[in-house]
Amino acid sequence: MKTLRAVSLATILMVPAFAQSGGSFLGRWDITLTSPNRTWGQWMEVVEKDGKLGGRVQPAGGAVRDMVEAKVEGSKLIVTTGGRPPAVTIWELSGSGDKLTGTQKTGDNVTAQIAGVRAPALKRPMPSAWSAPESLFNGKDLTGWEVVGNPAQSHWLARDGEFVNDNPGRGGANIKTTKKFDDFKLHIEVNCPDHGNSGIYLRGRYEIQVGTEGGTNPKGEMGAIYGYYPAGGNLPLNLGQWTTFDITLVGRYVTVVRDGVKIHDNVEIPGVTGGVLDSNEREPGPFYIQGDHQGVIRFRNITVSVPKK
Repeated sequence: MKTLRAVSLATILMVPAFAQSGGSFLGRWDITLTSPNRTWGQWMEVVEKDGKLGGRVQPAGGAVRDMVEAKVEGSKLIVTTGGRPPAVTIWELSGSGDKLTGTQKTGDNVTAQIAGVRAPALKRPMPSAWSAPESLFNGKDLTGWEVVGNPAQSHWLARDGEFVNDNPGRGGANIKTTKKFDDFKLHIEVNCPDHGNSGIYLRGRYEIQVGTEGGTNPKGEMGAIYGYYPAGGNLPLNLGQWTTFDITLVGRYVTVVRDGVKIHDNVEIPGVTGGVLDSNEREPGPFYIQGDHQGVIRFRNITVSVPKK
């Protein structure tokens, strides 16, 4: 009887320890933040190793980064995402099934409301056949495309059969297709000048880097899946020259061939990248091209194929 009581007591004492683990918070989450001025998408991955919580957060802009701290207090997950005192940014999150709710605080101020859903696996078989390539640019005007944000800031135009962001400096606008796509094969050719910086977003959520961020971080250079994977193949940047991308995205698995060299081979994109249109990974999305960075960047021969039904 004494042994049974000891076992029961040990079991009870174990409950608080389990409650302090990551529990149902573990995994990947698609996050939407809403402030009085805007709504935007982010992403979070919570992991537990050796009894300690940690993980990664994709901020609104820039590359994915490690959490500063993650801990469970009562029924809440408290994530410190970055910043310096007194302007430290903290997420306070509550979970219910596959959903999260909470607030973002900067210092003592609530700056946004948070809603999250568990990110989908998006693991699908490769289609057995694809449609004939469809042109996304007619060579004459911007039919089929629309500016993201303020059209007055746009430098996008059709010139000499090319799709051009005629922006030598910064402060332009991004642009996206009016059509949305799920799985696809994209062919696109780009000529990015020295010091130019842009990106091709797949479904408006996953950025393939175009150009350079200065060469200090391979995950931000030509062909990288921004913030997650540097481009393989050991290719030169070829700035100021035409370079060709052939991109196949099925679910969240992507293969990228640049100038005939495979630089990503069916790699899993863990989550959205910075600058996304939204974090709704279950949904189709448009092609979206960055135009608010520097460089007169030209595109041509933009075509897409989709799975045959």
